[in-house]
Amino acid sequence: MAVVTRTALVTGGNRGIGHAVAALLHTRGHRVIVASRNGAEARSVAGRLGDGARGVALDVTDTEAVAGLPARVGEVDILVNNAGVQLDWGERPTGIDLALVGRTLDVNLLGAWRMAQAFVPHMVRRGWGRVVNISSGTASFALGLPGECPAYSVSKASLNALTVLLARETEGTGVLVNAINPGLVRSRMRPDAEQSPQEAAEHIVRAAMLPDDGPSGAFLRREAVIGW
Repeated sequence: MAVVTRTALVTGGNRGIGHAVAALLHTRGHRVIVASRNGAEARSVAGRLGDGARGVALDVTDTEAVAGLPARVGEVDILVNNAGVQLDWGERPTGIDLALVGRTLDVNLLGAWRMAQAFVPHMVRRGWGRVVNISSGTASFALGLPGECPAYSVSKASLNALTVLLARETEGTGVLVNAINPGLVRSRMRPDAEQSPQEAAEHIVRAAMLPDDGPSGAFLRREAVIGW
C-alpha cells in the first residue's frame, strides 16, 4: 500500500524531541513545518532537512500569531504539540510564584489549545487528522503527581484533560487526538536522561500516523495505552 504524504506541523521543532520528530516525519516522506519562537533556528532546521520542509517563527503564547498561522502555512494533517517549558523544578505548591504557574500554563496548556483551535476544525472538514500532545509522566494520577514541579505537573495534567475533550468533540470525524508520555528524554530540560530524542521520536511518530481504527482520547506510553 502506497504511503500517503501528509503535512505535519511540529511546535518547538528546532531542538530536542521536536527536532527529532520533524526529522523522522520528513524521512518517512511527509512535508514538515518546523515551528519555533526562533524563526532563524526553525528555518535552519528546515534547510538541513531539505525539500518538503519549511521553518516558521511562532510563539504559541501569541494568540493572534497562532490564529493567523493557517493562512501562512496552509492545511495541516498532523499537529504535534511539542512546545513546552519547565520552569519550576524544586518548587512547592504552597510556595511557588503563581505568575510562574501562569507562564507555564500559557505555553504547555494554552499554547496547545490555541494550536488545536487553529487547525483541528480544518482537519474535521477534510475528514482526516492526527493531533499528538506531548505530555509527561508527571501528569499521571495513576503514577502519582510529583510535588517537585507543581506548575509543570498541573500544566501537563491539564493538557491530558484537553486531549480527552478534543477527542470527544472529534469522535467519528477521522481525527484522532492523543497524549503521549515519552518518558525521560535527554534534552535541555533533562540532560541526564538516558533516552535519546531520536528514540522518543519513533513512538511519537507512530502516534502521529495511527491507522483510522487507532485510539483517540488516550494516554500513550510507547505503543501502550496507560492510565491517566
